[in-house]
Amino acid sequence: MERILSNQNARVKTWAKLATRKGRQANRTYLLDGWHLVEAAIDAQAKFHAVMATSEQMEAHLSDVPHGVPAFEISPEVAKHIAGTNTPQGIFAEISLPEKTFDPSYVFEGQWLLLDSIQDPGNVGTLIRTADAAGFKGVVLGPGTADAFAPKVVRAMQGSQFHLEVLNADLTEWVQALENNGLPVYGTQLNPAAKDYREILPSADFALIMGNEGQGMSAELADITSANLYIPLAGQAESLNVAVAAGILMFALSLGN
Repeated sequence: MERILSNQNARVKTWAKLATRKGRQANRTYLLDGWHLVEAAIDAQAKFHAVMATSEQMEAHLSDVPHGVPAFEISPEVAKHIAGTNTPQGIFAEISLPEKTFDPSYVFEGQWLLLDSIQDPGNVGTLIRTADAAGFKGVVLGPGTADAFAPKVVRAMQGSQFHLEVLNADLTEWVQALENNGLPVYGTQLNPAAKDYREILPSADFALIMGNEGQGMSAELADITSANLYIPLAGQAESLNVAVAAGILMFALSLGN
């Protein structure tokens, strides 16, 4: 097993670059930080390129790593450099980005969450994790939405990317295709013309669009949805956090929840 002690090591420089979109796209890989996420990747039979850990973490977990995966013992300083934080857990994995593509014209069932220009990584990760908890089939990230495999999003997803489809696509194309296939697509708006979400009957097959934290869903998408929904607020807050609102709607609209 190779032991790496310097941040100037070529492998370390490559792993550190996975914190950037450019680095992930160049290598077609991303980084998992912490045993919980590494274990989730093992359970999902993800494609591993490397496992990197401090001596303590390596001793605790190397026996659980799939046979044949290159393993590297790293110093605590290297672990901090790779993680970009002062308190990393000390074990990482480099795994392949998902390569699946979906033609929405072939989607006839399931519950789908569409994200329109949601910029906060914590929100994006929480939305994907909540969609997983609600039994959704996939999450489609439109242009302007934070990268699903950026470090902050990966931490917030907590492994949910292994349980449902996570895709980047044009949302207009998806809305039109799903509606052509008989799936209602619900937008979300703070608008008197929108419907109270409680008027919608739960279903096993639909899509839900959540819009930008400040601007909401784009007007172009709002014009082509099956209906646009709002959540009545009993208190004096002007609005809900987008991930909280999405959680309410996903569970309320899903048949069986």
